[in-house]
Amino acid sequence: MKKDSKEEALFRAVEELLAGGPEFPEPAERARLREAAGVTQAALARALDTSPQTVKNWEAGRSEPRPPRRGPYLALLEGWAKKYPAPSPRREKPAAGTPVPEGTPAPAAPSASPRPSSARPTSAPKRPAARKTAARSVAAAAGEGPFANGPLAVLTIENDELVGYGAGGLVLDVPAATLPALVEWTLTEGRLGAPKLDGSGRDADPLLVLTPSALERFGLPVELSEDEQDSGRLAAGHPVIKGLEKAQWQLTQRGFGPWARIYRPAQGSRRLCVQLCIPSWQALDARSWKNAADLAPGDLARVMSLYASRVMTPRGSTAVTGLELMTALRPPTRASAPDAEGRRHSVHNPGSLGTEPMDPPPCEAINGHPVLAHLPRFHQRGPEERIFEEAYDWARPLTAEDRKHTHLVGIDVNMAFAAAANGAVVGLASPPVHTVNPAFDPKIPGSWLVDLSHVDLDRVMVGKKWVDLCGDLLPSPFTQYGERPEGPAWYATTTVAYAVELGYQVQPLEAWLRPDSGRYLDAWYQRLRDAYMATMADLGVPDGLSPQEFLAAMDGYKQRDPDAAIVLDAIKGTVKFGLGKLQQKAAGGGWMPGQPWSALSRPTWRPDIRAAVISRARIGMHRKMVALAAATGRYPVSVLSDCAVYAANGPSPLDVLPYTDGKTIPGSFRIGVSPGMVKHEGTQTPQWAESLREHTNNPLLNLARNIKTGTTAGLDTGE
Repeated sequence: MKKDSKEEALFRAVEELLAGGPEFPEPAERARLREAAGVTQAALARALDTSPQTVKNWEAGRSEPRPPRRGPYLALLEGWAKKYPAPSPRREKPAAGTPVPEGTPAPAAPSASPRPSSARPTSAPKRPAARKTAARSVAAAAGEGPFANGPLAVLTIENDELVGYGAGGLVLDVPAATLPALVEWTLTEGRLGAPKLDGSGRDADPLLVLTPSALERFGLPVELSEDEQDSGRLAAGHPVIKGLEKAQWQLTQRGFGPWARIYRPAQGSRRLCVQLCIPSWQALDARSWKNAADLAPGDLARVMSLYASRVMTPRGSTAVTGLELMTALRPPTRASAPDAEGRRHSVHNPGSLGTEPMDPPPCEAINGHPVLAHLPRFHQRGPEERIFEEAYDWARPLTAEDRKHTHLVGIDVNMAFAAAANGAVVGLASPPVHTVNPAFDPKIPGSWLVDLSHVDLDRVMVGKKWVDLCGDLLPSPFTQYGERPEGPAWYATTTVAYAVELGYQVQPLEAWLRPDSGRYLDAWYQRLRDAYMATMADLGVPDGLSPQEFLAAMDGYKQRDPDAAIVLDAIKGTVKFGLGKLQQKAAGGGWMPGQPWSALSRPTWRPDIRAAVISRARIGMHRKMVALAAATGRYPVSVLSDCAVYAANGPSPLDVLPYTDGKTIPGSFRIGVSPGMVKHEGTQTPQWAESLREHTNNPLLNLARNIKTGTTAGLDTGE
């Protein structure tokens, strides 16, 4: 028999709709029939050549099946309905005065399909209107309000139609044939976006994620050319860009790249801006988003929507988003009180970094900054000229005592830099003040030139008591590589305060101080902490577990929900790379040392804030190591950023950290899921360590870098 043409099939579908049938069973009945037949959602998805998530959506009423799967799925359900008819519950009328038991079935109300089956109208001119109606009905089912359809949509082509996958399995019909039409639809009918995170901030712009099929539909390349990859954007003369310009849409200075922003100047208080994310142009960096770019559209929508709801709608890479999150939670301006005429004005928001960029003092400037333009070319600044607050990269040889132990155990601090940001007092919107021979004040953030070479780790103050330690078995708290300082050097306030805490006097030679200060990052930490904790709970590691329960729950936790595992890595990347972007370096574009680069024009270019956070993280690690050494005589053999390796007579962190009645040594490491607590990084043997160091011909190879896998791994500076 000759196969029907696509046009005939479409006309037949239209006739069925006009006739009012056939109708699908309600979502709950679909699930009942499948379960009665003993078929899993995954098996049904394989039979219909779709994803398990799509089947879940059908059975939850979040979306409706469409051709070519609609007909076969309906036939299957009808066949099951004949084999497994719905039971008719016997309902007796209760006696007068008898209460109806809770949970008694009530007559089912007709279900509102979140995404009605759409058919091609017989008249071409009516097609856009019909498709807009379908999109609106979907939005109404998802919820009301300007952001009823969630923060974003992943656009793809299905059955030659453009659709958008959104949060909660929602699927939108998108009636747009050109990119300008897509932007117009998004701003007028898409109902995409997210509410502001702070009362003085602004709502998040809608985000559209373009899959390769959507790119082709709009005349965009699936991949950038080599030249375009080097410039990070589509060539300015591309027809799609010219089409946007003709429709009076503009692009930001970074052009049409992996994270393009298309806008018109604001009309009153209303922003007219849509952001695009293009995974095949490398928008989703695998360091933070793992394999997200390879996910099916529905799965990618779930991952990115979950991140958006817990962190914020992505504004670019996780580095950019981490920085934007700071601003979203601490907006630079707020509305003033009404003036005499009842009008409000934009004024500085206390506790923010303000609207203007700020030059750093020379000691905080990175090489090539304009404030250092007077220095001779190729001049190398040492610690007496430049602050070097960096994460640990320290190792020592194994001692004879270390080799007697059976294992080397790595413990890793959860969200170490986020935890260090919590409570950090940093400079705000006022420039630093220079002073000579100041008295040290631990309450004032800034940079201090001071000699800490006299601090002797053999004898330090711990808990207000002097204790004797083996100082050679600990890294110095004052340097990245753990060597003892040899003279005056620049340090952040936290580092100098720790020297005082250890029992030693300090006398700075000079300082750049920021009396206008506050806990700028607290809200940032709290949102990222909550996002991290909620996602860990999704992965089967909730708060409140005992150390033993936590370590057991962490075994294979990322395999329990691969999508949530991607979100977890993106949250961590937001912390790590967001803090690093506070000191973004110049890159490409013909830049020459001594010239400004684009990052310097934003108020969030603040290397002093990055230095303060890293100082707190490194000092926090040292404080915990000292407390453990003072109480148990155990010393680390390697420390890399937030991971420390200890010799132990067992493979578990419990063999390193003593616990009695659920409590461990005050001030030392604690096992658990919260930021600042530790998890198991990995376990090897002393023999493995010696063999690896011999193989690499590096007697001081940092074992913390290799403890997890047992193999050589890349650098991780924690920035």
